[in-house]
Amino acid sequence: MFKREDKEKVVKDFNDKFSRAEIAFVADYKGVKVEDMTAFRSSLREAGVELKILRNTLARIAVKGTSYENLTEHIKGSVAIAISYSDVAAAAKIVTTFAKENDAFELKAGSLGDKLLTLDEIKSLAELPSRDELLAKLLGGLKNVPGGLVGVLSAVPRKFVGTLEAIKNAKEAA
Repeated sequence: MFKREDKEKVVKDFNDKFSRAEIAFVADYKGVKVEDMTAFRSSLREAGVELKILRNTLARIAVKGTSYENLTEHIKGSVAIAISYSDVAAAAKIVTTFAKENDAFELKAGSLGDKLLTLDEIKSLAELPSRDELLAKLLGGLKNVPGGLVGVLSAVPRKFVGTLEAIKNAKEAA
């Protein structure tokens, strides 16, 4: 058994993680094979998401005073908590994909700050492009702006020169 000091340290550490988190998910992992859970943890780690399994009492104490306190009612049974510090869409995508592929893994709830997310909201969040994809689209759009601006600005002198050429041709013909 843990000593009281160890439990307090775990709660403090977990509370700090929640205060820095962008999004958190609560899921029931009972019945998931160890190999599957290990692969899941690895894919989460690559996306900058932590998966923690903690005693329910300690987890409930840890979320107190944070914007994730709304998850308290979902922390029951065999609970795994996934916490993401950056890319919300990527975290939602990985968690929902694993839940689809693994019947034993049941996604209970999610929280985006102080907003409790339903399963449908989590699924729609998972369908959003990741942060990297959005940045690439933005960069692509910004890359086209200077080219369009050059085209618009060069059209005015081009039309002016064309008009002068037409006037010159008209005077020569007359």
